[in-house]
Amino acid sequence: MDGSPPRQVRAFDALMAIRGGPALPAAEVSIDGADPFFRTPFKAGEVAAAAIAACGVAANDLWALRGHARQRIEVRVPEAAATLRTVDYTRARGADGQHRHVPIPQAMAQMLRVTQPWPTRDGRWFLPHLNLPQLSARVLGVLACENTPEAVSAAVAGWEGEALEEAVAAAGACGGLIRSAEEWRAHPQGAYLAGRPVVEIDRLGASPPEPLPAGPRPLAGIRVLDLTRILAGPVGSRGLAEQGADVLMVTSPDLPQTPEHVRDTSHGKRSCFLDLKTPSGAARFAELVREADVVVDGYRPGALARLGFGAAALARLRPGLVHLSVSCFGSGGPFADRAGWEQVAQAVTGLCEAQGRLTGAGQPKLIFAPVCDYTTGYLAAYGVMLALARRAREGGSQSVKVSLCQSAMLLQRQGLVTGFEKAPEVLTEAQFAPLQVREDGIHGDLLTLGPVLRMSQTPPRWDRPTPELGSNRPEWLGRS
Repeated sequence: MDGSPPRQVRAFDALMAIRGGPALPAAEVSIDGADPFFRTPFKAGEVAAAAIAACGVAANDLWALRGHARQRIEVRVPEAAATLRTVDYTRARGADGQHRHVPIPQAMAQMLRVTQPWPTRDGRWFLPHLNLPQLSARVLGVLACENTPEAVSAAVAGWEGEALEEAVAAAGACGGLIRSAEEWRAHPQGAYLAGRPVVEIDRLGASPPEPLPAGPRPLAGIRVLDLTRILAGPVGSRGLAEQGADVLMVTSPDLPQTPEHVRDTSHGKRSCFLDLKTPSGAARFAELVREADVVVDGYRPGALARLGFGAAALARLRPGLVHLSVSCFGSGGPFADRAGWEQVAQAVTGLCEAQGRLTGAGQPKLIFAPVCDYTTGYLAAYGVMLALARRAREGGSQSVKVSLCQSAMLLQRQGLVTGFEKAPEVLTEAQFAPLQVREDGIHGDLLTLGPVLRMSQTPPRWDRPTPELGSNRPEWLGRS
């Protein structure tokens, strides 16, 4: 690859090409509105809307496989854009009965202050990611400094950029060299991803076709094991819950979490604790897999395989399984085994460089909204639903792969907008009010932004509030 700009293809059309099959009926899908919504030149809202609309089409395909007439689908770009920052719309009721915005925790604010681009000794910029305690400690071990903006900045300035990127990766930590989009497309990792679809669906093994379980919604009776956290994976499995799937989150009480993300991405799910490193936990997990339809893996690439639960092993346990992998760097290439987060994907792919340059910041700058995380989550749900339709028609275990970097590249391929400097960045109260979902659960009496995908016969919804982690038994509900 020579790093030349790729041909622009409208995001929704690109996603429909992955779906394949017969063309959509006329006027089935309506995507209304346009960017800018956020103060970025990238079409973040339009890409989110395309991915959400694609989820509607995939749900419609499943609905049709159940013998029903196809539904009308509508997505509005400002509403889709707003979902990229759910935290802006989470409000808790106070003692006076009024609902007020819930600010992000101090720990998250501190992470955002240090997880920024810092200049290196050789004139480059590097973004170290300091989020969860264990990963943060690894980065700080490489930098040999304290967790403050001043200390991190000074430490990064003592390194050459590429050497620091390799040292952080070797330590099992997360960070990324700031590259332009041209540099990324010329890099072996970017070149690999450019030759792959943004949602990869492959056959894992043979199994007979499986009709969808009976039920009144597109994913009714579908069982999803959700082994994800922060942020793309949980968004994807939440999207499956919106269509009626039974989503069971599997985690450990010792695994660090960010409570605000658990609160905002776990609607509609159940949660259990299992330690897959113990014989009893692994045995119970295997039993759950044998009765599951989907396993969502959002951990560091290879982590579950080292515990004996890689994609091929899971498909042997449960022929006909759909395995979803959510990663930062994608299905192959020299960076494929590296962990990463939203900010790292923005750094390496060129989003961060272009955001700083085109907004006049004078240095690389992150897009304020986690555009890669949420878009990847929507693409994850889309891919799973396509795979379930393939299983129903043709049989076979299915592998679905999505990544933060692929989502960044999809966003880049849509071109740029002008006039973003005065973009609203939040919905008005009149826009937000009809989308509010009220939830009274472990986090109190909340108002939050509900599903924005409109379907004419089976409106997406969450059937249960965000659970307390570990509050459910590791077992499936009866099929409806």
